[in-house]
Amino acid sequence: MRCRKLFTLLLVLAACGAALPITAQAPATPAPPMAERQPVQASVVEAAAKEVDALAEGILARGVPGLAVAVVHGPRTVLAKGYGRTGGRQGERIDADTAFRIASLSKGMAGTLAGLLVERGELRWDMPLNQQLPTFQLADAAGSAQLTVRDVLAHRLGLRYHTYDRDLEGDTPYPLLAARLSEAPLLCSPGECFGYQNVAFSLIGDVVFAVTGDFFTRQVENRLFAPLGMTNATYGREGLEGSPRWARPHVRTNSGWVAVRPRENYYRVPPAAGVNASINDMAIWAKAQLGHRPDVLSPALLEDLHTPLVRTPDQLTGSPWRRARLRDAHYATGWRVFDYQGEKLVYHAGAVQGYRGMIGLLPRRDVAIVVLWNSESALPSGLMPTFLDRVLDLPGEPWVDLRNGR
Repeated sequence: MRCRKLFTLLLVLAACGAALPITAQAPATPAPPMAERQPVQASVVEAAAKEVDALAEGILARGVPGLAVAVVHGPRTVLAKGYGRTGGRQGERIDADTAFRIASLSKGMAGTLAGLLVERGELRWDMPLNQQLPTFQLADAAGSAQLTVRDVLAHRLGLRYHTYDRDLEGDTPYPLLAARLSEAPLLCSPGECFGYQNVAFSLIGDVVFAVTGDFFTRQVENRLFAPLGMTNATYGREGLEGSPRWARPHVRTNSGWVAVRPRENYYRVPPAAGVNASINDMAIWAKAQLGHRPDVLSPALLEDLHTPLVRTPDQLTGSPWRRARLRDAHYATGWRVFDYQGEKLVYHAGAVQGYRGMIGLLPRRDVAIVVLWNSESALPSGLMPTFLDRVLDLPGEPWVDLRNGR
C-alpha cells in the first residue's frame, strides 16, 4: 500500500484501435553527418517557400481562421509568417510570434529531454520503468516488468491504441488514468507491438521527476526552451492564455468557424501534448533537430532520437500524400520516421480541439517545414507535402485543393 501511495504521489507531482505487431527492429537510418549531406540549393528552397506562402494566402481566403508556416534551410529561416487572425476580441493578426497549441508535436520534445538525461548519465534507455515507478504494472505483470524508458517513448507497451484517451477527454485526471493502466486490456505482450499512446507516453514525465527531483515541464523549459531561445514556448493552458499574443482554437458550426476557449484535458499530459509555441519557436526547434545547435543537441543525440525502432504500417494510408509518397513508416523516440520516395522524413503531427500542426524534416537535404493552424480544417495539411515535393523535384500533385476545399 505504501508503494502504491508513493507511485500515485509521483504521478500527481509530475502531471502539471489496435496495436500493430512488430516484425523486427528496424534498421538504423541515422541522420547523415553534416559533411555527407546533400543540401537543396537555396534557390529551390526559396521558390518552394514562395509557393507555400501563396497557397497559405489562398487557404486563408477559403475561410480558414488562421495559420502560421516556417521553412528552414540549414541554419537559416527562409519563411516564418502568420496568416489570418487569432480570434481574440480585438481580432489581432497572427504573426510569427503568435503562440499556438502544438499538441502531439510535444512528443519530440519529451523524447529529446529524455535523450539529454541519457547523454548526461541521469537516465538509461534500457532502465526498467518500474525501477523509478515501483508499482507500475500492466495486466501482464511479468511482461511489464521488462518495459524500459525507450519502450514508453516508442509506444511499445503492448496497450491498445489511444488507451484511456476517451477518459482523458472526459476530464478524468491523468494520475487516476495512469494508475489504472494495470487494468487496461493488452493486444500483445508488453514490448512486442506498437500502439500509439498519450496517457502511457506521459509516464516519461513521472520518470523525469523521479530521476531529477524536478517537474518535467520545468526540465524542458530549462534544458531546451531557454538554451535554444524558444522565448514564446510554454506549457499548459495558463501558459497559452498568458502569452502576449495567442491563436484561439476554432470549431466549425453551421454559421462557420467559431472561437472557443482551449480545453484543458490534453494539457494534463504535458509530455504527450502540453506545449504551446510560436512559429518562430518552431523554426528554432527545426534547426536544432537538423543539427544546427550542437551546443544544446549533439549530433550523436539526434542520430539516436531519429533512429527507427518499430514499423507503423498504418501510417502508409489515411491521406492522399501518404498513399502516394510513403514507402515505409516507423516510430522512433518521440518522432515518426517515414521513407518519403526514398528520402528520410522525420515527422510528427498533432491535433486537439481547435488546433492542428505538423513538422517535417529532411535531414539529408538540411531542410524543414512546420505548419500550425487554429482550426480543424484539413486544407493546411497539404502544405507540407507540397513543399517536400518541390524541394525533392517530384511531380507536382494538388495536395492543397483550393477549388474543392481539400
